[in-house]
Amino acid sequence: MLASTVVNKMDSTDHLILIALAAVTAFLPRYIPMLFFSTREIPDWFNEWMKYVPVSLFTALVVKSVFLSSTYHIELLGHVNYIIAGVIVILITYVTRSMAFSVLAGLVAVFVITTFF
Repeated sequence: MLASTVVNKMDSTDHLILIALAAVTAFLPRYIPMLFFSTREIPDWFNEWMKYVPVSLFTALVVKSVFLSSTYHIELLGHVNYIIAGVIVILITYVTRSMAFSVLAGLVAVFVITTFF
């Protein structure tokens, strides 16, 4: 109740300040590492290791949404549609090596499986 009262009393200047602070908050975590690493030589082992970060993050997100229920218990039978779609995406990704095509194929697979089965 109190939060909605505070938001309702914000004027245009407050909104502008909020947007500016949000922009700075989003910009700094990206700029500071770039500033730090632009003047230093990055070791080859670090670059090799960093190649796996996007894949591991994507895998963690997918595994969480496919195999865990809303109460964070492992649930295989309730998510069979998503598991089938995941297998389809894995096969398409292996054949095409295209992230964009894989994501689109996954969306289509989930839509078709949940709509018709």
